[in-house]
Amino acid sequence: MREVSTTIKYKDEDLKLVFNLNAMQVIQEEYGTLDKWGELTDGKGGEPNIKALIFGMAAMLNEGIDISNEDKGENKPYLTLKQVGRILTEVGLDNATNAINETVVKSVKTEDDSKNA
Repeated sequence: MREVSTTIKYKDEDLKLVFNLNAMQVIQEEYGTLDKWGELTDGKGGEPNIKALIFGMAAMLNEGIDISNEDKGENKPYLTLKQVGRILTEVGLDNATNAINETVVKSVKTEDDSKNA
């Protein structure tokens, strides 16, 4: 596992999605396991569970904000679930789901996996 980030564009702002142990912990606390959350958000059985999608995206976006605040000495506030829902609406479910999936998959790839890709 390694920390991976992806950037999405929202209203002329680059928002950083970060999937690391901190984001994983927040998701696990809410859904029990990452597998359960992943099943809800993958959309393979139809449409993704919007609540789970918003929650996971909020965890990743807020981790990106937290890291940026630490790196830059800023105090940008965390996003609420409603704000993240608006971001998802603007960005589109497909684009957001792809960004989340890409970030999660890259974070769990081992070094051997990336050498074979």
